[in-house]
Amino acid sequence: MSYSFNRRGRTSGASRSNSSRSFNRGSQRNSFRGSKGRFKYGAQRSNINPAQYVSGPVEVQAEKIYQPQNSFADFGLLPKLLSNVTRHGYTEPTPIQDQAIPVLMNGQDVVGIANTGTGKTAAFLLPLINKLLLDQDQGVLIVTPTRELALQIFEELQAFTVGLRLGNALCIGGMNINAQISRLRNNPHFVIGTPGRLKDLINRGNLKTELFSNIVLDEVDRMLDIGFRPDITFIISHLPRQRHAAFFSATMNRDTEAIMRQLSDNPIKISVKKQESLSNIEQDMVRIKPGQNKADILYEMLIKENEFPKVIVFGRTKHGINKLEQKLDKYGIRVSSIHGNKSQNARQRALQNFKQGRVQALLATDVAARGIDIDDVTHVINFDEPMTYDDYIHRIGRTGRAGKIGKALTFVD
Repeated sequence: MSYSFNRRGRTSGASRSNSSRSFNRGSQRNSFRGSKGRFKYGAQRSNINPAQYVSGPVEVQAEKIYQPQNSFADFGLLPKLLSNVTRHGYTEPTPIQDQAIPVLMNGQDVVGIANTGTGKTAAFLLPLINKLLLDQDQGVLIVTPTRELALQIFEELQAFTVGLRLGNALCIGGMNINAQISRLRNNPHFVIGTPGRLKDLINRGNLKTELFSNIVLDEVDRMLDIGFRPDITFIISHLPRQRHAAFFSATMNRDTEAIMRQLSDNPIKISVKKQESLSNIEQDMVRIKPGQNKADILYEMLIKENEFPKVIVFGRTKHGINKLEQKLDKYGIRVSSIHGNKSQNARQRALQNFKQGRVQALLATDVAARGIDIDDVTHVINFDEPMTYDDYIHRIGRTGRAGKIGKALTFVD
């Protein structure tokens, strides 16, 4: 059953309890009106049939347990590196680690078809760290679609290289480029970055690509989705012809295969991709009737914090997300937001506040939310409809993880 709301933003039907309070403050009625009328969010229309926003019965499915063929001790990692792996809490390899690490340790190229959250970061970091410990006259360049994913990889790298004297640099937008240039002057062994910033540094002559005979492209399908194909092609064209390559993507199509062929010859293909399972996610839609205001309706949900304790709200535009954050914050809802106009430090603060429960809701655009992996998200609310069904699947996949039931609601005009 889809949700419906009356003109004051309260639910009707058996699916919601009586609303507690509204945006009223004394005699002042606030329905997110500005001086020029109601704010409008997301003018473009989705091409998704709204019926696809409603799921059948929720059924929690137990995942099949994978039996690894190797232990981390079997991979031949140097003792200090293996000690760091153990200290970091790794006990046994995930499927992608179990299958990709031996191939990369043997010096072969890898194409890994794997979802986010499968452990692929360690699958490429560990063999490449080991390789550079044996020969420090080379470098590793890791290219990712988003700042958040680059930072996650950087933090993982730091954990694995404690005490190993391997230099690193994080090169992403939203942070001081001069500090990054200064770091590059030391010719770090590992450089992790986003395509636009890396291209800029190459053009400035600050990133000496001839030093990087090892290349990792992570989440290639997402890089293509957000328009980075020219930058990726540019970066590959500046790399040494003799190179060791690892290529990871959740999907393989004509575009991703074209990039793969540019990057590597005869790679070993490994697929551990799980089918996107929505069985743990209860999906429904919220019908917005003429004259109703979406922001009022969202507010009426979020004030019931015991029902909506940890929520990601997706909007289509940076401007819309900003307006929504300002209004919800003004009326006492604990929110933070991430989008492309925010500095990297601001984005990281927003994510940390959400992860640690200091805010109830994280407001995000699709691009900024790529690569977000946060535990125990109870709800995903599509404040603006996604443009494609793939975007919808990606959004709602932030909830219903680790055998838990999640809920996804989509506002439909």
